[in-house]
Amino acid sequence: MNKEKRQRLEEGGFSVGTAAEFLELTAADEVVIELRLALARELREQRKEQGMTQKDLATRCSTSQARISNLENAKEGASIDALIAALAELGADRKKIGQIIAG
Repeated sequence: MNKEKRQRLEEGGFSVGTAAEFLELTAADEVVIELRLALARELREQRKEQGMTQKDLATRCSTSQARISNLENAKEGASIDALIAALAELGADRKKIGQIIAG
């Protein structure tokens, strides 16, 4: 947001800040959320690159299509462990997963 727009909003009585401030996230919360989002994005990209549907991946992971959808959308219940396991099922090794985590 540019400085002028921010100033107009603040003059209008609005409070302007980040999503993390609004949600009162700790620095640790932000790290976990960003990590989950990065893993989820990579999971979706890798699945699509391999020409797989969510259902195909679900079958390989012995889970449901809905669970794969939740993982790819980084839903709150999508554990980092489950994201890593699904990526490993698609062929990601520790080095690749480390690169995703490192950003």
